Amino acid sequence: MTWERNLEIVDAHAEGEIGRVIIDGVGEVPGETMFDKKIWLERNRDEIRQFVLFEPRGAVWHNANIILPSNDPRAAMGYVILESTEYPAMSGSNTMCVATVLLERGIVPMQEPVTDLTLESAAGLITVRCECSNGKVTSVRFVNQPAFVYHRDAVIEIEGFGSRRIDVAYGGMTYAMVESEDFGVDIDPSEARELCDLGEKIKMAAAEQLQVSFPGNPEMPGITNIEFMGPLERNDGILTAKNTVVVSPGRGDRSPCGTGSSARLALMYARGELSVGEKFIHQSITGTTFTCEIDGLATVGSYDAVIPAIAGRAWIYGFTQTVLDPSDPYPNGHALADTWFDTSNLTMEQWRRIADLNSRK
Repeated sequence: MTWERNLEIVDAHAEGEIGRVIIDGVGEVPGETMFDKKIWLERNRDEIRQFVLFEPRGAVWHNANIILPSNDPRAAMGYVILESTEYPAMSGSNTMCVATVLLERGIVPMQEPVTDLTLESAAGLITVRCECSNGKVTSVRFVNQPAFVYHRDAVIEIEGFGSRRIDVAYGGMTYAMVESEDFGVDIDPSEARELCDLGEKIKMAAAEQLQVSFPGNPEMPGITNIEFMGPLERNDGILTAKNTVVVSPGRGDRSPCGTGSSARLALMYARGELSVGEKFIHQSITGTTFTCEIDGLATVGSYDAVIPAIAGRAWIYGFTQTVLDPSDPYPNGHALADTWFDTSNLTMEQWRRIADLNSRK
């Protein structure tokens, strides 16, 4: 039989968050940089994202990555990240999945006990250090592009809550950031649905009311996620805290979230809560953790920034040959509001307009 599409996928997760890795079948993607390739895929081949992530082949809690050759001689490989409603420039959990798949599948040579490599994301070059033993990647530590705070202690109007204080920070994606205690919610699996519903409401209000424009790149999306931050605690001398990130169209990140952790590092430094080189353990709503620290300082345009380093672990859990029968009635999948919620009918262009409302003010 002749298939209309035939993708070879390695299924993986990083600390609970799924990050499928497409290693073959996409074909050539034009563009000088991974950001160029991201934009081209979004505008010309979005059916790949829908095919892999929408039902019946995917689910709202799935992410995917397309492995692509990099034109940068410093990079061993490049990757474009696919999520439910957008193409993020960067994702920490997806980066961990990509690095693990590249090494454990032999696409990039593994060296034990440590393999250092550079990957190109749409956000730029990401340096990665993988601890390896007996052919297995046992830890992935990546150094992210700089993270910074757009707004501190901004006040927005939220339906049903009135005036509330929030922060906005970039860590590879742009986050509205709130203290969970300020909204009377706990970061607990039993409250996941309430957190998601509330998070979408806060995020939409923030995107409409606060101006965000990434320095030097107007095509970088604005606020697309929200992070609920639990209180800081100090255990055995190390700062720890819970968090949960609500990913559009309204579901919880199962991992501690690498870009959300990066954004929180920037906010913690701006608040004087964390020093360069000091360890911070970030815990997810599911109980998994990332070990985080600030590797150094930088600037992004007029913003003071930090260089985040995040460490966690990813696991391969399956291998999939995903094909499209020419008679399949769902070549690009479908999304029902029972799990994809009320925003599931928004097109990519509508999501882009929502994310860019602030940058057009």
